[in-house]
Amino acid sequence: MRNKIEWRNAKVFEVRQIADDVRYIEFAVEGGVPRFDPGSHTNIKVIINGQHTVRTYTVVPSRPGHIAVAVKLHPQSRGGSRFMWSFSEGDAARLTIPENGFELSWRARHYLLIAGGIGITPIYGMAKALAARGASLRVVFSAREQGLMAFREELLTVLGERVQFCDNSLGQHADFAEEFAQLPADAECYLCGPIGMLEAAKQAWAASGRPISRLRYEVFGDSGLFTEQSFEVDILNRDMSVKVRPDQTLLEALLESGVDMIYDCQRGECGLCAVRIVEHQSEVDHRDVFFSAEEKSEGHRMCACVSRFTSGGGVIDVGYRP
Repeated sequence: MRNKIEWRNAKVFEVRQIADDVRYIEFAVEGGVPRFDPGSHTNIKVIINGQHTVRTYTVVPSRPGHIAVAVKLHPQSRGGSRFMWSFSEGDAARLTIPENGFELSWRARHYLLIAGGIGITPIYGMAKALAARGASLRVVFSAREQGLMAFREELLTVLGERVQFCDNSLGQHADFAEEFAQLPADAECYLCGPIGMLEAAKQAWAASGRPISRLRYEVFGDSGLFTEQSFEVDILNRDMSVKVRPDQTLLEALLESGVDMIYDCQRGECGLCAVRIVEHQSEVDHRDVFFSAEEKSEGHRMCACVSRFTSGGGVIDVGYRP
């Protein structure tokens, strides 16, 4: 069950560029901040197209009493990252006390932490916390190019030779099979990155014969295999069509159109917002971690909060019965 969300007033304390497309934004929070573990996230109120809404970001290490996030400016932003990048020092903000849905176990003899792109945000906090405890660990951080590697210098300072950077533009890529083969039997792997990286890692982990319980992951919901395009869905039994812009999710479009939906995480993890696909004219870009590879290949259901049709559209069933 979700913990009670506790909102706080805050002011922007610091803003700085930490990669070509990533800004570090730190907030001074009224009333103090309780202790929280790495991997935690905060909800931040933003304004998109004149409407107040909420976006969720991983919390990164910062000063006591403060909450900091690292925000990538997405080319196909739904508005959240553009709003976050508009913050200046001294601006007022409203955010929640951190909650954790991607927790370290603190039990393993060795930790392998893998990040892709902005997926470094929870991995960076985990690496610092584990290093401070003297834990055995290794970090593998991949990005399209070095300029997109947030916290690169900080990781080098903390970890030295225990971190490997993979610059994709130079042909450098993480070798999951080799990394997993070198792990002790009771090691754990924590991974955060785009859906393609996650699926490749899951396949390599399964092939290694290791317990799936020792592979823990988080995926950012905008990471698909296709570029976002507009599409349109007809709602079964509702005699209505809903257009979905490239900069919004199917769930957001349905809610804006007055379609009642059950949802929670909005990250493709819980499956509450899943809809049944009745017909479709294009591929489904599955961006969730809720459905199995077999279920995705069947193409019968999709998570409305992250997944989308690549173009055209189709007919979906949201469960409404007249």
